[in-house]
Amino acid sequence: MKTKKKDAQPGKWSAAVTSHSNALDLEERIFTSENPAAIAASLKRSALRSKRRKGTPFQSAMSMLNFYINRAGKNLPEKQRQVLEAAKDELREAFGKV
Repeated sequence: MKTKKKDAQPGKWSAAVTSHSNALDLEERIFTSENPAAIAASLKRSALRSKRRKGTPFQSAMSMLNFYINRAGKNLPEKQRQVLEAAKDELREAFGKV
């Protein structure tokens, strides 16, 4: 039994997910901000505006943030990881989930 070899695709699949996700339409370069409150506010705005999400706005926003953190992995600088982790707390506050 032969296995099919996947065709090599240029670019990263995670970038395609981020830009074409059914969950949210994100502002450009939002995850590079150094302000956790600004990241959380942008994700909340995007989640509330989205008509394509499958879960609640909070679930969609938190999911996209976690997705970005996980996909960046060891390539994410520690300082930016701390900012994004703080954005999770800001997001919980923004949605009243504290």
